[in-house]
Amino acid sequence: MKKIKISTYILAAALAFSVSSCHDDLDLMPNDPDTYTQFDVFKDAATAKSALAKVYASLALTGQKGPAGSGDIQGIDEGASQYTRLMFNLNVLTTDESIVGWGDPGLPNLHEISWGASNSFVEAMYYRLAQTVSFSNSFIANAEALSSTTPEVKEYVAEARFIRAYAYYSLMDLYANVPLVTEVSSELPKQSNRKEIFTFVESELKAIEAELKAGRTNEYGRVDKAAAEALLSRLYLNAETWIGQAKYTEAITYSKLAMQAGYTLNTTDGNKNGSAYDELFLADNNTNGAQNEAIFVLNFDGNNSRTYGGSTFLVKAAIGGKMVAADYGVNGGWGGPRSTKALVNQFTDAVTTKDSNGNPTAWKDKRAMFFTDGQTFEINNIGTFGEGYAVYKWSNKRSDGKSANDATGEYVDTDVPIIRLAEVYLNYAEAVLRGGTGGDRATALSLINELRTRAYGNTSGNITDGQLNLDFILAERSRELYWEGTRRTDLIRFSRYTNNYNWPWKGGVQNGTSVDATKAIFPIPNNIIVINPNLTQNPGY
Repeated sequence: MKKIKISTYILAAALAFSVSSCHDDLDLMPNDPDTYTQFDVFKDAATAKSALAKVYASLALTGQKGPAGSGDIQGIDEGASQYTRLMFNLNVLTTDESIVGWGDPGLPNLHEISWGASNSFVEAMYYRLAQTVSFSNSFIANAEALSSTTPEVKEYVAEARFIRAYAYYSLMDLYANVPLVTEVSSELPKQSNRKEIFTFVESELKAIEAELKAGRTNEYGRVDKAAAEALLSRLYLNAETWIGQAKYTEAITYSKLAMQAGYTLNTTDGNKNGSAYDELFLADNNTNGAQNEAIFVLNFDGNNSRTYGGSTFLVKAAIGGKMVAADYGVNGGWGGPRSTKALVNQFTDAVTTKDSNGNPTAWKDKRAMFFTDGQTFEINNIGTFGEGYAVYKWSNKRSDGKSANDATGEYVDTDVPIIRLAEVYLNYAEAVLRGGTGGDRATALSLINELRTRAYGNTSGNITDGQLNLDFILAERSRELYWEGTRRTDLIRFSRYTNNYNWPWKGGVQNGTSVDATKAIFPIPNNIIVINPNLTQNPGY
């Protein structure tokens, strides 16, 4: 889907979430022949589809020129402003799954869980999601008339409504109480509470179910009915945490619908290394079988959608020490995030062999994708990449061992799954164990063992009914989904985020320590509060 420039969308982003702008000349027709406006973008289905691409691109790209040079968000390095990179920083780096030695202002505070309302990464995520809401609102408003006469555009509007609902889902998870804006307006919006946002997301996803294409019938990279059902599964799983109402029965209902939509676990071991799991994170994961599992995915291409966020960040940032960048299809590594021993310990029972220093060199559970040569298990100095096992879960190599599209190895092709079928399996099992009706333990056990059979390559890692409990589910979610942006939300749901569980350097202490309970929610950025007097800061900030 083609990326285009729509000047009025940027204005809409500014207005909807109260970002000041003095661009009065945005009402003028642009001279740039590559620029479109609402006057010609929505003249037919083909041009409307191009505009829809911009809505999707708000979660994948960072600006108008490529990796740098015309960023959407000011005050932060453009590459660091990309959505999935921010999601890693806020939902992974703030947990037991990762630590980073980079000293960018505000970054060390994330793992320490000591951020404030002026943290640039917290602020950038708010702006990124606000912009996504604004782009979606603008598209929906402009496409509405055409959608009444053109079935394709009606589907496009439903997809834009999904993207908006997903952005609000994320805003609710991270910031709790944000403005609910569904129209392009110059008015300063009122603040909504978490329950109001929850209800909006729920109603939107249910409303568009019938308007989205059936599962597995849309173009790869575009959402379908199963995406709405899978996101509802997530939403209901967290309802008791977010709005104080248990909705595990609903979580089971929508997990079942998503599981019946035609998606399947990838079990193809294309590179013949004994694992079908790693295919999910290779450069050809749009064609190697992984696409059958990816319910909602963001597309990346090393030649045509260049960014220093996305999978380029996930691959290159994780390479350092003795790791050879070419082995992962790129031209260098950034020596950034690596694992903590808390993540490694999730796989302790799966170790098969160790080196002379006691570091594991092989694992029965193939999801344990740790590089240990020259790395230490313990982290005494956060700034040293060699302390903590490196993670090579993401790669720019294809299943056949060849490198991806960008011949220079600078940018990565690997698509980033936001929701996989495997997560829906885990949602179902957890909702059953939490007392939801409409499901059963036998099915939950079977689904978990499907994941473990893939992970081990055989049934040797399968568990019994007696081993299936909530503690096991939390650990299994980490084993299956680590570094995919779900961990913070999971730990909060299990009441193990701010207290009841410590990990290395949590709270800025080597062995970890409890932090204030208010850190379960991020602050509304200070400059947003200053601009919009209708907003009240979250407790503790």
